[in-house]
Amino acid sequence: MSFCSFVGGEVFRDHFQPGIYVCAKCGYELFSSRAKYEHSSPWPAFTETIHEDSVSKRKDRPGALKVSCGKCGNGLGHEFLNDGPKRGQSRF
Repeated sequence: MSFCSFVGGEVFRDHFQPGIYVCAKCGYELFSSRAKYEHSSPWPAFTETIHEDSVSKRKDRPGALKVSCGKCGNGLGHEFLNDGPKRGQSRF
């Protein structure tokens, strides 16, 4: 399943079948469906990456990091700090 940017409707937001979400540009593994959870945003929400180097991060604004594919640098969105389903957990 390719993880892509929002273009009028995100097809994987309500998709919860087992699988691996990969970068739409290079196919690198980003997130497992086991780390996916329901959230009110229009995009899929995950609590953690598959690999430690699945994504690269840089500070964007308070409480949010800009996230890119760890292999090719394709923009993926944000990691929102302390906005996950459990206290102290982030949301990708």
